[in-house]
Amino acid sequence: MIQVLLVEDETMLRAGLRRILDSAADLTVVAEAENGAEALAAVQRHAPDVVVMDVQMPKMDGLAATRQLAAQPDAPKILILTMFDLDANIYAAIEAGASGFLLKDARPEELINAIRVIADGDAMLSPSVTRRLLARFAGGSPTRTTSALDRLAELTPREREILALVGGGLSNAAIAKRLNAAESTVKGHVSRLMTKLDCDSRVQAAIIAHNAGIAADR
Repeated sequence: MIQVLLVEDETMLRAGLRRILDSAADLTVVAEAENGAEALAAVQRHAPDVVVMDVQMPKMDGLAATRQLAAQPDAPKILILTMFDLDANIYAAIEAGASGFLLKDARPEELINAIRVIADGDAMLSPSVTRRLLARFAGGSPTRTTSALDRLAELTPREREILALVGGGLSNAAIAKRLNAAESTVKGHVSRLMTKLDCDSRVQAAIIAHNAGIAADR
């Protein structure tokens, strides 16, 4: 059972999100919070697997909470819920280690699937969200991303190929199918390349691929 913490300041929206998650047999909402400060306390009390985090909230916003949570040992996976166009500082959450992003107008099944994917350690964005994030933040070059770009030479040709596919928004299963390889083999390659590049999430890896001009063949 995947344990979820819902963090959203709008009561009606939070209730709607809970109804969606309660419809999934393998998900359970262990707690709710109205702001980032409450989220930090709730994580300490309930140790959820995934935190579904709003961005704009009073007292402590989702970005500040994400930074603090991601820095903790055994941190939960964090799924950012965003209107996107309003979230000018979303790159900070990527750098902090947020596991994924979902637009608030996503379909219920997309939210449920995103939580499952993130909980499984295969933090994944839909290709459309990945493209929009990359387009918005391609000009930025935070220190951590820059240092990762310097380490690209450490990747094997296969790892570099897989990095390109990660940058294209493909899941491990989709990459395995594309390369006619076992999913476990792909997962091992992804794990190693992320370690070499010091990435906490596939989002960060996608940005590195984009900034380095690494793209998969169509």
